[in-house]
Amino acid sequence: MMNNFLTDQQMASLVEAIQTAEDHSTGEIRIHIDSNTEGNNAEIAFEVFRRLCKDQTVEKNAVLFHVNFEQKYLTIIGDEGIHAKVNQTFWDQMHDQITTQFSKGNFHDGLKNAVLETGLELKKYFPIKGVNPNELSNEITFS
Repeated sequence: MMNNFLTDQQMASLVEAIQTAEDHSTGEIRIHIDSNTEGNNAEIAFEVFRRLCKDQTVEKNAVLFHVNFEQKYLTIIGDEGIHAKVNQTFWDQMHDQITTQFSKGNFHDGLKNAVLETGLELKKYFPIKGVNPNELSNEITFS
């Protein structure tokens, strides 16, 4: 997969950040990097979300960061469980923070901080009770 925005090391660091974030709650976090979309990014993001996340967690608490660096496009989608609890303002502010970082070329830091912050937010609403299985892969996916 050709990726001019993140080095292999930075991608490994993001996977680690996902692991760290998920250690704090039962929530699941995914990053998908899209380099193909010419069409409607939001629609594509929802497709990816349906495929990778939707209803695949017991508490419906998966979050997808869908990124298209070429088009400077970012969508953050949370499953129903999250949507019921986490305020939309939280996601709007996070979206602004990430896109501000992206505009400065800080692709890795923007995403990493957002992932870690999401983990802390999920911890408030989806604390770990006993075992915390990893319900979704932490690997970054691409299209």
